[in-house]
Order: sequence, then structure tokens, then C-alpha cells
Amino acid sequence: MKLNNYALHRLDSRIKNELLLFVLGLTILLSSCASVEKHNNQVTKLHPAKDLHQDIDHVYEQLQKNHPHLYQFTSKAVLDFKFDSLKKAIDSPMNSHDFYEQLSQVTKHVRQGHMSLSPPGLRLNRKERKALRDTKFDINNLDFEYVDDKLFISNARKGDSVLINAEVLEVDGQKAQSLLDKYTKLIASDGYNTTFHNRVTGYRFLGYYAKDKGRFDSISLKLKQADSTFVKMYKRVLKKDTSSVKKDSLKQDSLKAVKKAVVKLTKAERKAKRQKLKAQRKYNRDYGYISSRDEYTRNLNFVGRDSTVALLKIRGFSNGNYKRFYDASFKTIDSLKAETLIIDLRNNFGGRLNEIAYLYGYLTDENYTFINPSEITRRYPILKSSMANTTPTGIKILIGLFSPVLATVDILKTSKKDGKLYYKFKSGKEQAPKDLNFKGNIYVLINGNSFSASSLLSTNIQGSNKAVFVGEETGGAYNGTVAGMYKSYELPHTKVRARIGLAHIDALYKTEPDGYGVKPDIEIRPTYEDRLNGNDPELEWVLQDLDQQSK
Repeated sequence: MKLNNYALHRLDSRIKNELLLFVLGLTILLSSCASVEKHNNQVTKLHPAKDLHQDIDHVYEQLQKNHPHLYQFTSKAVLDFKFDSLKKAIDSPMNSHDFYEQLSQVTKHVRQGHMSLSPPGLRLNRKERKALRDTKFDINNLDFEYVDDKLFISNARKGDSVLINAEVLEVDGQKAQSLLDKYTKLIASDGYNTTFHNRVTGYRFLGYYAKDKGRFDSISLKLKQADSTFVKMYKRVLKKDTSSVKKDSLKQDSLKAVKKAVVKLTKAERKAKRQKLKAQRKYNRDYGYISSRDEYTRNLNFVGRDSTVALLKIRGFSNGNYKRFYDASFKTIDSLKAETLIIDLRNNFGGRLNEIAYLYGYLTDENYTFINPSEITRRYPILKSSMANTTPTGIKILIGLFSPVLATVDILKTSKKDGKLYYKFKSGKEQAPKDLNFKGNIYVLINGNSFSASSLLSTNIQGSNKAVFVGEETGGAYNGTVAGMYKSYELPHTKVRARIGLAHIDALYKTEPDGYGVKPDIEIRPTYEDRLNGNDPELEWVLQDLDQQSK
């Protein structure tokens, strides 16, 4: 059969299109590989001192342009001196990671916990990324805590529960304490606070270790439990064991047998099952389910002698449908006529402004303005931060298309007063209290990891004399912090990234001296002995205080 000219033309066009797609895909793949190789060479090579000096100037320049309270805790003269001293001290080539450590010890003197640096990591090519997705690393099932000068395993998921409270003596042959001391030197808290350092280095130990060492596929922990000392080794392994064909064959046979044994559900049963799954998904969204940790961000329980004390545990303000959760929780608290509410903000690193402003509406019976107008340095904060040099080109093009809208939003939300620019967040508007606002006794549990939004919420509660605070000074400052919006800037030579807060967020309440967190009315610091015995001294003090009041 002969093909006519039209068919030949269609076939020719199809071949050309397929060839074009192949060439385009190959080009992207090769350029991606070249980009990975170029990046890895860039971050591992030794950079000349001249380039390092330029990167120091770049980060200081970005701070001066964008940070609204750069000299709040350290004067300009002192900060100038520290940056100049670093440039004089660096007189020989250095790789990106070593430079990051040197620079971090200077930028921490800005004393704003939201301002941070991150070292560049090695990038993986497509094949390596695919291989990595097929692996698991059980070290990620461990949580750590630092108490009484001891780093120990505070929680273990999926089979390692016997290791809970085991003290970590060494990590890959290095003393745990020396690693903690090193990491403490690289991070800042708000102002002059120290409780944040003591808490966060233990709580986020693995994250700091990964920043320090880069990606690792094995790690050994020298542990001490009771009177015995031993080594626990963790390795990255495949998620599925594919070594045995026979084993897989048996598994398939077993699955077939199960399928045959399954009874077909009726229409009503299928509907009930769908409704149950839908209800579970809604519950997970409201409570902020974290699948990797198998826990909820928010929990409401009732404790005390007669289980009449409401305990609201909030691990963060960053995920889930918080409105539905708080509405339902305070409806339950009201219906059960609970007279005492305990809000647990320990190890809560913060999150959404709108969430904490919404929650505060349940803790007051008066109209309130949660935060002041926020001081900024640039007229177009959202637009400028979106077009940072870390934003992918494709996203920049998209932002460019919507730039008139973003610019309009920035203009409507910014105003000038006394020569300063201010940004109006939604939580800066006056709001009415919630109908079911809690009128009983309130206790708030805090520690050094109560940071950012959880510290701002604590400021409003304490400033309005709404509660008794138990625990230790918060890591976030009482008088506000620089956060809300951020600019991520990558230094041109070393590829070290700087995260810079753009707005000064503060409540109406202030305290002296400046630079410290929300301080507890009752100071309690847990001990390692408490952890060994399963005690929660802060919560126990509250329950004992309530018992004494009832007597």
C-alpha cells in the first residue's frame, strides 16, 4: 500500500517532533548533570581570600539593606569591627563549609534568632536522587535532648524504644559535648538569651550534625545506659529487601490468597468505609498530623485528679486547619465546664502569626490588637524577597507576570511614619474575643525552645496578666523579633545562604531590660533524673498547685 503525500508529511513531522523532544530532553539532562558537577566543584574548591572578602561584604550589605533592627543588640561600630576583623583574619584560601563556620560566628552577633546561615551541600544527579528515595535511615527515628550537660535519646520510634534515655557519649568517635559546644558557637538566639542555645542544640542535634558533616550514609553512637556502655551503628539501607526472589514469590502467593479470602463489601459498607476515611483525614488536618513522626501538632486532653483540667499541647503553629481545631476544642472545654486550662508551649518553635492571634481570641474577653505595625526597610518587601537570587528562574518569570498584583499588595500594606516604613499584617488589626473565650485559670508551660510565634503568644498572655507561667525563660524575645517575611540570599562565590528576616514583629507589651525572653513566674528546669524516672516536673507542679488550692 502506497502512502499519500499528506501521510508522508504527517510521518515526517512526527519523527521531527520526537527527535526534537529527544534532543531537548537530552540537552536538559546534560545541562543538569553539568550544573550538578559545576555546583559541587564550586562548594568544595578552595576560594581565594579576595573572593571570601567579597562574600563577607555581600552578606553585610544585604543585612544593612533588609534587616530593620540590625543594630538593636550590637552597635554599628561593634558590628563593623567584627566584619572587618573577619576579613583581616581570612588571608588564605578556604572552602565553602569552613567559610560558613567562620562567618556564622560573626553574624550571630546580630542576635536575632531568625537570621541564620546555611552551608551549601553537595548536589545529587538524577540517578543518585532516585537511588536515595529507595532508601531509609533509621537514625531519623531518634529524638535527642540536652539536659544536665548530657545529650541523650529522648524518643525512639519503630523498634528502638529500649534506647530511650541512653546518654550519647560519642558520635563517630567525636565527643558529643565537643560537637554541642561547636554548634552553639554558630547559632544566635534573640537578644542575650541563653536558654535557647541550651535547648536547641540538643533538640536539633541531627540537623546540626548534617550541616557539619554533609550527607552521611552511616553513623555510630557510643551510648551509656545504666552501668553499660555500647556502640549502636546505623546505616542507610534499601526500603525493600529485593535480595530473595523466592521470598518475593511467596509474598505474591500470600497476597493472592488474601485477595481470594476477602469478602466483597456491600454498597452500604463501602460508603461507611469512605465516610470513616474522610472523617480520619479531616481529623488529621485539624490536629496537624505529622506522618513521619506519627504524632499530632495539636492535642487536647484532660488531666488532674478528676480529669477536669484541660491540657492543650501545641508543638507548633505551622500546619493543619487550626481554626476548626481551636473552635472544637474550646467548645469541648466549655461544655465540660473545665475551670483550668494548661497551655503547653515547650519545644514549640513557632509558625503562623494568624494562628496565634486566633488562639489568643479564646484567651481574652476584651477587644485586642495582637501586634504593632511591623517596621520594615523596603517599600516592596514581598516582591523584593520573591525575586531573590535563590528563586528559580521559572518562578521569577511567573512572579514577573504577577508583579503588578504583588506590588499593589505591598503598597496597600505599607505606610510611612516618622521617617520609618511599616507593614500591616492581618494580626495587627483590632479583633474581638471569641464567644467561648476561656474565663478560668490559665497556666502556660514554657522552655528555651519556646521560640518565635510561641514566644510572641506568651508575651501577649503574660503582658495582659492572663496566666501563671511555669518552666524556664523562652528562647524568643519578649520585646519582639525580626521575622514574618524572609529573604534568602546566596553568596556568589561560596554559595553559603543567608536567611534574613524583613519585618520587626512585636506586641504592645514591653519589658526591661531589652533582649530577654518571657520569664516564668515559677522557674523549673527538668533534670536528667526526671527523664529517667518519667517525671514531668513543670506539669506536676501545676497539678500539685491546683490540688493545694482545692484544699
